[in-house]
Parts: sequence; structure tokens; C-alpha cells
Amino acid sequence: MTAAFRPSQQAVLRYAGGRLGISAVPGAGKTHMLSALAAKILQEGGLGPGQEVLIVTLVNSAVDTFKSRIADFVDSPALTLYRYRVRTLHGLAHDIVRERPGHVGLEEQFDVVDEHESNSIRADAIRAWLAVNPNAFDGFLTESLGDEQRRRIQRHDLPGLLESVSVALIRTAKDRNITPADLGRDLGEAPGPLPLAEFATAIYADYQRALAYRGAVDFDDLIRLALLLLQTQQDVLQRFRHRYPYILEDEAQDSSVAQESILRLLAGTDGNWVRVGDPNQAIYETFTTASPQLLRTFIVENPNLAMDESGRSQPSIIALANRLIDWVASEHPWPEARGALVTPRIRPAPIGDPKPNPPDEPAGIAFLARSFRPADEIDAVVKSLVHWLPAHPDRTVAVLVPRNAHGADLITALEATGLPTIELLGSTSTTRQATAALCAVLAYLAEPHSPTRLADAYAAWRTGKAAEAIGSVINDERKAHASETTLATRLKGVRHVEAFLAPPASEVWDRALGDPLDENQRAELSSFRTVARRWLAAAVLPIDQLVLTVSQDLFGALPDLALAYQLASLLGHAADVHPGWRLPELTGELRMIAQSERRFLGLSADESGFNPDDHPGKVVVTTVHKAKGLEWDRVYLMSVNDYDFPSGSPSDSYQSEKWFWKGHLNAQAEALAQMDAVIAGDSFGGYEEGTATARARLDYVRERLRLLYVGITRARRELVVTWNTGRRGNARPSVSFEVLRDWFDSLGASRPN
Repeated sequence: MTAAFRPSQQAVLRYAGGRLGISAVPGAGKTHMLSALAAKILQEGGLGPGQEVLIVTLVNSAVDTFKSRIADFVDSPALTLYRYRVRTLHGLAHDIVRERPGHVGLEEQFDVVDEHESNSIRADAIRAWLAVNPNAFDGFLTESLGDEQRRRIQRHDLPGLLESVSVALIRTAKDRNITPADLGRDLGEAPGPLPLAEFATAIYADYQRALAYRGAVDFDDLIRLALLLLQTQQDVLQRFRHRYPYILEDEAQDSSVAQESILRLLAGTDGNWVRVGDPNQAIYETFTTASPQLLRTFIVENPNLAMDESGRSQPSIIALANRLIDWVASEHPWPEARGALVTPRIRPAPIGDPKPNPPDEPAGIAFLARSFRPADEIDAVVKSLVHWLPAHPDRTVAVLVPRNAHGADLITALEATGLPTIELLGSTSTTRQATAALCAVLAYLAEPHSPTRLADAYAAWRTGKAAEAIGSVINDERKAHASETTLATRLKGVRHVEAFLAPPASEVWDRALGDPLDENQRAELSSFRTVARRWLAAAVLPIDQLVLTVSQDLFGALPDLALAYQLASLLGHAADVHPGWRLPELTGELRMIAQSERRFLGLSADESGFNPDDHPGKVVVTTVHKAKGLEWDRVYLMSVNDYDFPSGSPSDSYQSEKWFWKGHLNAQAEALAQMDAVIAGDSFGGYEEGTATARARLDYVRERLRLLYVGITRARRELVVTWNTGRRGNARPSVSFEVLRDWFDSLGASRPN
């Protein structure tokens, strides 16, 4: 092993066994270090016959990374043959359950449903529950809602909120090994109603019955059942302990109670267990089972080291990240949030390091204090990129957004400039555009008498395959857009859609539109009528054939048609699995597929092993969450306002608190609190409505502080931070934005161009 190691890495390589907790700052080389440690164990002959080093990681993409790096560290490839295993926690749990599935109630050939299928099963259960209990949550809706608002929320918004409530309760219950029967029994003994917990427990029970019917489990069940098997079958536990005498765990800050318990059992009291992670990068905590406190506790209670040297960022960016840690720890206005970020602070790599920090350049950091509207913020970032990118074709750059929707709007603006872009979002612009067009047509076919749906279908057709032909007639883009807008408005005003599409023999179809049409408008709508009637005739076809039929009228480019074929196949499968689904449900499924394209179509960024250094001169657009583990020369960090990065101020608002839900309660948090109350069994366990919402706000503030830290530490050389006033125009810069900007300005650093 001839590679050069930093002092903190050398300390890790002196590990000789037992438990060790390692806190590693961004850019410290966690994967590099664990690979080197695994290679050291292999080369020193610390394994007996049939034994392996177990490396546990968070995502599948890390498996190949570990394999290639371990091979780089060993002197002979033969040393690695069957001597180590890299598994995700879910993969490890699957291995354990496969040893003896019958002892945890499974058939020998059980299946594991993916997240898509899990979502579908829950959606079916929620839809059936609401059909029986249509007014169950009327009392939770804001009293000021009008009748039409209330109906729209019940149709479109409420099911999504209830899905998030059921997911939170089911995952938490499984992590604690609480069954639907346990919850149902305790709810039956409760002295009063707990409607959110009762609803989510009913969905939990239906969901588990559906899995049992399929002979399947989900990913959370794998963890739960693996732990149960190790706790009850000592011979299985001893076999795994012998097989894996060394356990090296990466990204340990994202472990849950059940996941940690599995590794604790495998390691045993005196086993060899190394846990590496960064509690400051725990950004998956809110309403998941992950808990960074588990790693913090492990580090305190066991021998520990800090990998605090990082060669990733220039010193001024490191200083900015450290300032955030210091401010949060001692000065954050909400004292309860002061544990969100902890030491160690980041230290630059030592002099002579093989991977030194970029040169210090304070002018590479900019906080744009201007009050941008969301569209103006996008415009400012795009203009900056148009200026910067051609002058730096050999450097990497990314724009980090808080949510996929922000990224989608940014991609649209970037595409208009012709700048080369890469999307690491839940879906690509091509899929979003194609899906929006298909959804518009399917929604019309589900409500063929709706003038609004008809107008939306026309707009989809107009901007798709037909646009090129129509544009050639009008021969002016602005006139073409004006014509589309005018005709869509005219169609929305049609009182009887059938009078437009299929008038009596004595009537003329354009009379349904009121005022006369000019020649071009009449020709355009005449073409659309032909297409729309063809769609109506095809509505009786199976969904996959219907989508392909519609696609022929919407799309002309081969890539769009190929994508439509994939979407049609996925919808066809969904219809087979859910024979009761009709066009409204299938349209909703299509939207879900588009939002999660990278998973459904095999394009997951987690699986791709994306390397920013392979894409210099291109703008990468991604969420801050997906950027974790990656780095770029220049980073734009957008929307750092008090909505996307709240600090606990009275004026802050929170994403999980829906505007239509009474009292701005957090429904997920309240459901979990109700579950805790019935499990405690002492008159609701002291449950008081609103207390859980306040606690959830604090948890969210902590998580978003860590997310801001992650965003800052993605930048090597340059960092540009912006904020916007939000959709309603009332958002303010986040307190953390103002604190960091004021601190940076106090240093007297000049601003970049």
C-alpha cells in the first residue's frame, strides 16, 4: 500500500480492532479511507477460512466504487477474491432473511416490492378508505374554504397529504417493530378518538394484507425481519458473525434504530465495527427513520477519531462552512436548534498533500442580497452562467436547488440559451414536457364534456407535433403563441363541447365558439377537431394502446415517440396490476412516473455513479440532496430564503404544513404523536394537538441547516448564493443567509463578477 495519506487518515489506518467511531468532514475521503482500511485488513491476514470484511454503504452506486478502490490498494488481486463483500443495508438484510425466511413468516420464494409498487398499494388502500369515509377529514380543513375549493382539495390535495401521513406512520412503526395489530389494539383501548393515527393504522393493515397476498415484503420489512431473525435464531446470528469478523460502515449518520441494531448484533459486544459518517451531513431525517444522533452517541461512547482534513474547497469556502458551524452552535436564535451542526470544524489539507486545496480566493464567494422574485432569480443565475461558462470551458459547475420544481424551471431557462446542461433531477425536461402533454389529453378523455380539459388538450396538441406545421403557416413565433392563447381561451368558453366536436347536421361546428374565426384559426381548429374525435374513439382501447395512439398525434421526434412507448408500457403494467383503475387513476400514475423517471426508466442518479469531473463545460442542475457526495469548481446555491431554509422565526412557513389544513398543523407529525400516545397507553401519553407540529418545525430547521452546510461544501473554488421572495412574494432571506453574508462582508472581501 504505497498511497500517501493525511495525518488523520494515517490515524485511521492504525486501527487494530474493536469499535471505532469516525466523524469525517466533507471532502475528507471517507470512501477512500474505508477502502484503504479494508485492503489493510486483507493484506495483514486478519481473516480465517470462510470469512470476509463486510462493507456496508447507503446506495448501490458505492458498491463498484469500493471494489475499484480496494483493488488499487492491494498488492495482489488474489487477496481480494471472496475476501470482502460490499452491501447496502437493505441488501444485507435480504441476505439475512434469505437464510431462513420461514422463521419470519415468509415463503421460500418471497418477493420484494420496489418503492413504485409500494406507493401503488398504499394509493389503492387510501382510495378505498376515502370511498367509505369521504368526509372523515372535513373537520381538519380550513373553515374559510369555499365549496369549490373544498371539493378540489378533497379530490386532488387530500389524497397526497394522506399518503405522506400513512408513509410516515408505516415506516416508523416498522422501524420500531410495531405491527398493525399492535396499533389497532391500543387504539381500541384509547379513551377518545385519534383520527390521524386511526386512518394511518387502517392503511397500514390494508397495506400489509396486500403484501401478504402477493407473498412479498417491502424494504422496511426486510430490515425489520432481518433484525427479528437475528434476535430469535442464534445459529443464524453466529453464522453471520463468523462470516463477517470486520464490519466497516459508511454514511453511518443515515442509519436508523433497526439498521443500527442489526449491525450491533452482527458485531457483538467485542466485535470489530468501524462506523464512518458526518452528522453534519444528515439531511434525510425529517419523517424518515434516519437519526444522526445514533452516530453521535456511538462516537461519544466508543474510541473515536476525527477525519477533519479536507482538500476539496479553497480556504475561504472552508472558513464560510466553519462560520456556519460556529454560529449554529452558539448563536442561533432558536437555542434548541444549536445542536444541528457540531464539531469537528473543517481543516484544510496539510502542506504537501497530494490533493491540496485550491488557492484561496475570497472573491470567488458572492452573496447576492438583491430581492429576487423566483423568475428573476433564475434569470440572474442564467445570465451569470452565460457570462461565466464560455470563459471556463475546462471547469465544472452546478446549480443546486431545494426542490425538483425549482430545477425544472431553471432547465427551461437554460435550454433557451443553448448552454449545455445535465439534469440530475427526478425527471428530465423531455419527460416532463411529454408527460404533461399526455396527461392533458388523458385528463380530457376522462372528462370529455369539460371545456377546460378540451382547451388543455388543444394546447398540448398545439405545442407538440402540430406546432411545426402551424408555425409555418403563421410564420411568426409571437403570432403563433398569441393564436394558441386566443384559441385556448375560446375553447374554454364553449358551453357544450359536443356542439364543437359533433354538432347536429343542421349546425356548423364553429358556431359553438361564438365570434367568427379567421381563415388560419378555422383551419387550425378544424385539424384539432379531427384529432380530438380520433382520441375519443380510441378511448375504449387498453391504456398502453391509447397512449401510443395519442402520441402519434402529439409527437414527431423519434426520442419523444420512444419515450412515449416506455411510458405506455409502464401504464399497461399498472393497469394489469390494478384492473379497477380508470383514466383518472392512470393519469395520476403517469404523473408519478414522470416525477420519478430516473427510477422507473432505469436512470437513477444513485445508480449511475455520476462524476462531475467527467462533464466540464456543462451546467449540472440538481437538488442539494442529490448533490451530497459530489463537488464542482463553481456552485450556485439558490432559494436560500426563510421558506426553503427556515430558522424558526415566527414569520417562517414550513413545507409540511399545508395551507388548507386547520391551524397549520403538520399532519405527519401529529399522526406520529398520536401513535406514540396510544403505544404509551397513559391517556394519550400526554398528547396535545400542536405540540408535535412545533417539535417537527425544530427538526426541520435543524435538517435545513445541515442541508445549507452540504450545499456550501459542494464548492471547490467559487460559490454564489441567492434568495428569492417565494411564490407568494412574502419570503425573506434566511437568517443563516444574512448571518453568513454579513460575516463575509465584514472580512472586506471583494465580490466576483
